[in-house]
Amino acid sequence: MVNIIVEVSKYLMIILMTVYTYLCFSIFGFSDPDRKQRLLRKQNVLMFAIQLVAYMVMYLQTEDIRMLGFYLMQVVLFGATILLYTNIYPKVSRLVVNNMCMLLCIGMIMLTRLDYENAVKQYVIAAGAIALSLVVPVIIRKFKLLSEWRTFYGVAGLFSLAIVVVIGQVSYGAMLGFSIGGISVQPSEVVKIIFVFFVASSFKKSLEFRNIVITTAVAAFHVLILVISRDLGAALIIFIVYLAMLYVATRQPLYVLAGLGAGSVASVAAYYLFSHVRTRVIVWRDPFAAYDNGGYQVAQSLFAIGTGGWFGMGLFQGEPDTIPVASEDFIFSAIAEEMGIIFALCLILVCVSVYIMFLNIAMQLRSMFYKLVALGLGTCYIFQVFLTIGGVTKFIPSTGVTLPLVSYGGSSLVSTLIMFAIIQGLYILREDEEETIERKKKERLRAKRSGQEAKARAGNAGNVPERPKRSGQKGQEKGQRKARKEQRIR
Repeated sequence: MVNIIVEVSKYLMIILMTVYTYLCFSIFGFSDPDRKQRLLRKQNVLMFAIQLVAYMVMYLQTEDIRMLGFYLMQVVLFGATILLYTNIYPKVSRLVVNNMCMLLCIGMIMLTRLDYENAVKQYVIAAGAIALSLVVPVIIRKFKLLSEWRTFYGVAGLFSLAIVVVIGQVSYGAMLGFSIGGISVQPSEVVKIIFVFFVASSFKKSLEFRNIVITTAVAAFHVLILVISRDLGAALIIFIVYLAMLYVATRQPLYVLAGLGAGSVASVAAYYLFSHVRTRVIVWRDPFAAYDNGGYQVAQSLFAIGTGGWFGMGLFQGEPDTIPVASEDFIFSAIAEEMGIIFALCLILVCVSVYIMFLNIAMQLRSMFYKLVALGLGTCYIFQVFLTIGGVTKFIPSTGVTLPLVSYGGSSLVSTLIMFAIIQGLYILREDEEETIERKKKERLRAKRSGQEAKARAGNAGNVPERPKRSGQKGQEKGQRKARKEQRIR
């Protein structure tokens, strides 16, 4: 009986996920606010339904009562997140909130499947980060001088990365972070956000060639420090984010071409300088030939994706545990194995819909600073998704970055939730701008109508006909004319 439930559940979750993904894009085609709200509420129902089915299956498979308790804790967290965001900020983007919760939900399901203890840690970090993120939109909305702190952003970013070089701990061949009181901290995750603010404030200040050279030099220092610490995934993200922001700000393709050329030279240099980069390139070319020399992880990832097929093996029916670091770098492969390629493709499309929403907000903002911030954060998010999924599918060499909101990792989770909160703050600013524009239009229209009415009244006053003369006045005038006539006769 349990096997039948597991088999049916995987198809049910695929159907629910497919409908949710369809709603992510269909919402853009509706302008009626009430219709949009109904569709957004349907998304919430679908998310909680997927979560219910997944945890019911995991409970039946493990007979562990902790699964039910953990499920209820997540229902409370996601329900509270949706209610708090929508009540504290009525102008918030519900689609971004829904997708954020959906990605967290999928991550929690798979982390629970892989390692219950890690899933509980992720839950605690997520709860704290969501509480922190609720304050961020207020800061974005109220602090009007964020664009003036260019020096602070530059110094803070470089200093945070330099600390890792000095006291960082080596993990998988790279110095990614350090530990404080048993808590692992990876500064590069937060530095990506600070770096976006630095570039946006610098380009908002000036687009002269001299300022572009200074900004490029500071960006190059960020990349160089990350290369020294061998965190090449973060270095590549910052490099691409800078090129995207540079092109949008200047509209000069020559700068982008020069940057791509410099990046290509740096990639070749990294291949010859770092042994683990050469290993990843060799593994990318043929992971099975290098199976015993670094290719085991990618080979197991490909096995998992191929074994899962279109519809997946079902929760606890596959072997994602055989993939090294599956909960962090290769969680997409675990999802594809047990939930199916269709489910995994829908996950990618949800990430794409998030990026589209980020771009939509960026295009409609009037301030150059806020526009570049939204663009930079959106590029940072979607490129990290590309690096993660591209690495586990052997589309590109593995870079060791996490899948935002889905993979296990405290620093990545906190920084991504803050990133989403910043976007919500920018969305609220955009709504405020639209309200201000509409109010000014109405005021101008009322002033125009008042002027037209005043002009019409003045015109009517100038064209008032003479009042008809009274009968006494007519007789008096007639007598006077008769007297003047008699006088002339005399």
